[in-house]
Amino acid sequence: MRLSLARRSFLCAAAVAIFAGPAAAADYPTRPIRWIVPYPPGGTTDVLARLMGEWLSRRLNQQVFIDNRPGAGNNIGTDAVVKADPDGYTILLVNPANGINATLYKSLPFNFIRDIAPVAGITRVPNVMEINPDVPAKTVKEFIDYAKANPGKINMASSGLGTSVHLSGELFRAMTGVEWVHVPFRGAGPALTAMIAGQVHVLFDNLPSSIEHVKAGKLRALAVTTAERSPALPDVPTVAETVPGYEASAWFGIGAPKGTPPEIIDRLNKAVNEALSDKAMIQRLADLGGTPMGGTPADFGKIIADETEKWRKVVEFSGAKLD
Repeated sequence: MRLSLARRSFLCAAAVAIFAGPAAAADYPTRPIRWIVPYPPGGTTDVLARLMGEWLSRRLNQQVFIDNRPGAGNNIGTDAVVKADPDGYTILLVNPANGINATLYKSLPFNFIRDIAPVAGITRVPNVMEINPDVPAKTVKEFIDYAKANPGKINMASSGLGTSVHLSGELFRAMTGVEWVHVPFRGAGPALTAMIAGQVHVLFDNLPSSIEHVKAGKLRALAVTTAERSPALPDVPTVAETVPGYEASAWFGIGAPKGTPPEIIDRLNKAVNEALSDKAMIQRLADLGGTPMGGTPADFGKIIADETEKWRKVVEFSGAKLD
């Protein structure tokens, strides 16, 4: 039986598609990779992406260049990756905002868990509960007592409504019953400036942006927010040592558009895990206050799902909502 020209053309195209996919994945990458960071240059997310991007460039023999896409609380950059071709040449710096925004925003043009494939976790970084030295408290317990004795007179700074910095404080408020006034700033820099000037009293900042101020004595660290103490501040206790069950941290990793071939995801995952076993990389992350995550794509997917559910409850408690 003879096939029509159109039928033969269709079958040839299908055969090319079937065999080209695995071949392309096997050769990956053959051109530069764009890593979208949904924040401006200079912040914790950007620093981590550039650190890991340099490693991946060397390991993959292709340039991994950072594309900063700030705006809409992380959503502009995320949406750009959701809409990108699922070919492994556009990836996303995943961070706590991706879990928080699922509840914080009334509507989003994407469903993060559905539309982004987890690739690999990179690092967890503590937030640090810190106060202006003029606040008469040297421990978390003393701060709780002081706040309860002065209801509504404490100003809690944050780097913005709905950020992990804000919600780390809201989790503390929910678990301790303290009351304060939330004062959001446009980023960690202005919040730290106000803290050092004594205009606000307490901040749950990402450790990398605060650690030098703590070491210089400009701010007093009461506790770190992770379950374990941070090697970067080994003498500073955890919040959980006073408030059992408390845990909040900034976590970072890589995601890719849904439909990215599993061979490509595995290639990227392997490269990230190799980086996280390198002594120099481990030390560099430690200098930033972070600990390696690593693991499989499924491991990172579970972290994303668990964190999304955790922060849903905190967002609902806080009453925060954005359009």
